[in-house]
Amino acid sequence: GKTRLMGAFIAYLHLQHRIRNFFVLAPNLTIYNKLIGDFSPDHPKYVFKGVAEFAIEAPAIITGDTYESIAGPLLEQLHRCKINIFNISKINSEVRGGKSPKIRKLSEYLGQSYFEYLAGLDDLVLLMDESHRYRASAGVRALNELKPILGLELTATPFVESTKGPTPFKNIIYDYALGKAMEDGFVKEPAVVTRKDFNPTGMSKDDVEEMKLMDGVRLHEKVKVELETYARETGNEIVKPFVLVIARDISHATQLLDLIQSDKFFEGRYKEKVIQVDSSRSGKKEDEMIERLLKVESRDEPTEIVIHVNMLKEGWDVTNLYTIVPLRAANARVLIEQSIGRGLRLPYGKRTGVEFVDTLNIIAHDKFQEVVDAAKDPESPLHMKQIVLSDEDLDEATVTVVSEPQLTSQLGLQKPTRAGSSVTAPATAKTLFETPIEQQAAQAAYRVIRRLENNPESVPSASYLKKEKIQSQVREEVARMIKPLQASLPGMEEEIDIRRIVAETAQMVVDQTIDIPRILVVPTGEVTNGYHPFELELGSVPIEIPTETLWRQHLRTQKQEELVVGGGGIEEKRLEDYVVSGLIDFDDVSYEDHSDLLYELAGKVVAHVESKLSDEKDVHKVLRYEQKTIARLVHSQMQEHFWEKASGGYRVKVYKGFTELKPSAFTARKSDGIMDFRTPPKKKSEITRYVFDGFERCLYPALKFQSDPERRMAVILDRDSIKWFKPVKGQFQMFYPMGGKQPEYVPDFVAETEDTIYMVEPKSSGKVSDSEVQAKRDVAVRWCAQATDHAQTYDGKPWKYILIPHDAITDNMTLEGLAAKFEELA
Repeated sequence: GKTRLMGAFIAYLHLQHRIRNFFVLAPNLTIYNKLIGDFSPDHPKYVFKGVAEFAIEAPAIITGDTYESIAGPLLEQLHRCKINIFNISKINSEVRGGKSPKIRKLSEYLGQSYFEYLAGLDDLVLLMDESHRYRASAGVRALNELKPILGLELTATPFVESTKGPTPFKNIIYDYALGKAMEDGFVKEPAVVTRKDFNPTGMSKDDVEEMKLMDGVRLHEKVKVELETYARETGNEIVKPFVLVIARDISHATQLLDLIQSDKFFEGRYKEKVIQVDSSRSGKKEDEMIERLLKVESRDEPTEIVIHVNMLKEGWDVTNLYTIVPLRAANARVLIEQSIGRGLRLPYGKRTGVEFVDTLNIIAHDKFQEVVDAAKDPESPLHMKQIVLSDEDLDEATVTVVSEPQLTSQLGLQKPTRAGSSVTAPATAKTLFETPIEQQAAQAAYRVIRRLENNPESVPSASYLKKEKIQSQVREEVARMIKPLQASLPGMEEEIDIRRIVAETAQMVVDQTIDIPRILVVPTGEVTNGYHPFELELGSVPIEIPTETLWRQHLRTQKQEELVVGGGGIEEKRLEDYVVSGLIDFDDVSYEDHSDLLYELAGKVVAHVESKLSDEKDVHKVLRYEQKTIARLVHSQMQEHFWEKASGGYRVKVYKGFTELKPSAFTARKSDGIMDFRTPPKKKSEITRYVFDGFERCLYPALKFQSDPERRMAVILDRDSIKWFKPVKGQFQMFYPMGGKQPEYVPDFVAETEDTIYMVEPKSSGKVSDSEVQAKRDVAVRWCAQATDHAQTYDGKPWKYILIPHDAITDNMTLEGLAAKFEELA
């Protein structure tokens, strides 16, 4: 996270303030090499991915190892962004026994030392990674001699350790607490795990440690299955989890390694899947150890257990650590702070809603209560901060702003809002009918028209409301509705021109509506389905017989739960029946239609388990206890090979030709007021806090934007379209597959021109190719094709979907030009 933040700082300062020279400092060799990788364009974690200016000419990277050979020619490129990446040891004379480091020696090319050259720059910005590591060293004096115009420090530990205790930094400009990150869902939820009713009385220290280690690996095996099942069910990459074991010292780590590599430890299954990471290795062996450690995220790398001795500090960033087994003596606070940081990163970049995918487990049988109590401490990094609001803060009250469609105000249907809870955005369209009885008649006409939405055969679009046949039907119903109203209300006896009111109301609906059909795809004729042949992957089938129940408590929320690692159904005589019985519990698996396939798959599972366990009783136990887990694992693979056919094909059914626009609502500060949408806010980064109005062709009086490119897109639409709006949830009811769920896709804009209706999605350039954006694109393109087919039945306008990168949206662009360049074809 901090490395990406450094990239953001550099991009902003270079592009907005023309800063060209940056000096990035690392505290050690590991982080130094990691920073060089992250700032290199060919690296998978390249920090400038998506920055268009840097795609044309990437910043020049000058390192502590290359500055002598490449810096000279680069210095002549005065306009180019240059990033110097150095390890603190390269500039700190202390580590060289008082000798001057090479960077301070004369360079014939420069006529001065490279250090003097850097110090003479008038735009050098210093970025210090893990700055707490050298705050108290002589290196800081050397940094001051560089005379940077700005210094930016990044650290998760903003204090200097000394014999008197930690001294907090005094120059913190922004602090994002771990507890807040957990609440916001950016990291895993840490949970402490123990055995139910665990009592260490009578157990030796070694026995407790071995139990913790065994339980940690048992839980790891369950997590491994859950992660693979989730990935297969959702179409995501499979994540290989691993266990981190924290040893007391090198001798202890060696003992643990011997235990894990022995035949008695899970029948030797982890012999080749464990590495020991400590300072005892050197040369080639150290290189091999580090290489395996850095590749632990890869599914091709076999490591599933890492034993370390106080060696993994900063610079080792992994997303697939799910189980931590701390076996060294430490108080509960240290245990929390030093353990959880290793495993909080999420493999998919965000929470999935699946507990096993989103939870980091800390095995702490003997420290369980201490850890739980420490997490409740107000000073704990897991505890949410308490916020005391000042009078000034309280004055910055927020309200819910309701933006009703313009049609609502034109018909006099503006809904009253409760005082103090929400406000209605001022309508820009006037009520067309002045007298109360005319307003009642118009509103009655609108209620009849709303019912006609559900009759797409006779009213396939709003334009059909202008036909005499439809208006005659509406007039009849309005007359029946108005007659008793006139009789009951004094002063309402006068005759009203229902024909005129219905005609004007219908015209108003046509003018203030973009035809959005409600579409359903249904099979016709006989529907058959099945599964294509496939090879069952059995690597994650659980083998260990769980005999104990584990107890887990989430540290932030204090939620408690049992992890019943054992379980299972009734005992079966035939081994394959355990698997088949589990599979036919799924609603989409038919025993009658697929029994041959089910027993074929079950036979492969049984053969795999029998190859691992020699005793048939143990085979029965595993298949019985793990029945549900195995069934889910097999079922998830079956889904990847499912097929379905309808003898009559598939039919697109339109059950609404057009739909009413829904009210929009958003939160805003009372003091901010409402801005004209043609004028960007002074701070574009704060655009989400403002409400905008001033539209001429928008179907709503007020809107909010998520970015300034969205606001610019609105300017283009208000100029180039007949009418447009920003849809709200439920308007289209389009759903796309993502993470095992079917979330609704709400496009950013819909705009109608003389000959086309556009669904418009502006998106940050770096996110256009994201899997979620592409999944939304796919469902939207299909929907537009289906809506176009429906429009052709009544000579309506075709629908087109355009996905537009933010940097392409400029005021001189036209909607037609953007559509021609970015239209997504079905």
